[in-house]
Amino acid sequence: MKIGVLGAGVMGGGIAQVCASHGYEVVCHDISADALAKGRDVAISGRYGIERGVERAKLTREQADAAIARMTFSAEFDDLASAELVIEAVPERLDVKIRVFRDLDRACPPSTILASNTSGLPIAALAAATDRPDRVIGWHWASPAPVMRMAEIITTVETSDATTEAVCEIASACGKNPVVVRDQPMAWGFVANRVYFAMVAEARRVVDEGVATHEQVDQLMMDCFNWPAGPFGMVRGAGSGWS
Repeated sequence: MKIGVLGAGVMGGGIAQVCASHGYEVVCHDISADALAKGRDVAISGRYGIERGVERAKLTREQADAAIARMTFSAEFDDLASAELVIEAVPERLDVKIRVFRDLDRACPPSTILASNTSGLPIAALAAATDRPDRVIGWHWASPAPVMRMAEIITTVETSDATTEAVCEIASACGKNPVVVRDQPMAWGFVANRVYFAMVAEARRVVDEGVATHEQVDQLMMDCFNWPAGPFGMVRGAGSGWS
């Protein structure tokens, strides 16, 4: 099976790495040559990249080389047309994503599933831009993609059961834990980010009220709940790629 990834940023490179490491042929497209180079570097040599997997004995040299060989980073949009699943990972702008889904709908065969990695934009709006709303779905990944097991799978009233089952199977095969939730067009975020931003807002109030510093809040939450990072650390990591 071939998977396309549209967007080679922090998330795109990580998504391509995960899919290739679990046996899928992957083509990652971006219009920027710099983004393609960065995405490839993230996937191969980044902090959580394939080479680090070899260093930590998570992958053999042979497995790493095979995963790298399965990845293609391309500036040609039409290379996505041969994918059976395309995962969109472009910036969080609804107008941009709608345009991308319209273009993908025209370029890809009717059988191709189109998934969005949006953190909270309405999947229904993306589906409405296509002639295949039954094959449009959300697959929200957590950062860093190679580490986090979250797979928030978002369905609309038009997403078919077959589409949902196919994406859940792929997510499971990639070592993720798929949880299917419903699209909420009138509220930003689905489950993970709605709860996450409520937590960050309260953490900021604690700092603003002089109760504790940013660093103290992070440390307390990590120590109390065994989180890998505190709320402010999560915000930094999501933006920087955990470099």
